[in-house]
Amino acid sequence: MLAFQGGDRGAFEALFDRYRAPIWTFFRRRIWQRAEADELTQETFLAVLQGASRYEPRAAFRSYLFAIAFNQLLAWRRRAQRDAARAPEGQDVSTEAADPADLLWVREALAALEPDDREIVMLREYDALSYAEIATLVGLPATTVRSRLFRARGALRARLVGEPVAEGQRP
Repeated sequence: MLAFQGGDRGAFEALFDRYRAPIWTFFRRRIWQRAEADELTQETFLAVLQGASRYEPRAAFRSYLFAIAFNQLLAWRRRAQRDAARAPEGQDVSTEAADPADLLWVREALAALEPDDREIVMLREYDALSYAEIATLVGLPATTVRSRLFRARGALRARLVGEPVAEGQRP
C-alpha cells in the first residue's frame, strides 16, 4: 500500500490480485446474492483507492482492508433494511434465487446464532482474523470477543449435534 501511495500502480494491482478472493468470499458467506457480493467487493477496493492518500500503516494492510469490507457490509445491511421497510407488503426484494448451499445444516446452525455472535464466529473461523483484528472491527475488547466466541462456538456445537442450547448461551 505504501508503494501504491508512492505512485506504483502495479502495487495496487498486486494487492487487488492477492485480496480479491478473500474479500469476495467474506461477502459471499454473508450475502447470498452473488451480484451483491461482487458489487461490495468492488466498492471495498474503490474505497481503498479513494482513501489511499490517508492510509497510515498502523496495523497490517489485511486488517485495514477487512475493516473497510466490514463497514461496506454494515452499510449494505442498513440499505437493505431501509429498502425492505419501503417495499410493498408481500413483495420479495431479493433479486436472485437462494444458493442451494443455504440448506446445509452448518449454515442453518450459524443462522440460528445471534447476529453479533455469528459475525464473530465467521470473522474468526472463515476469515481467519485474529482476536485483536475482530475486536477492532466490531468495537469490543479482545477479552469480550474471546468470551463471545467461546459461547457462540458452544451454541453452534450444540445445534450441530442436536443438543439443547445450554443456559447462558444465546439461542
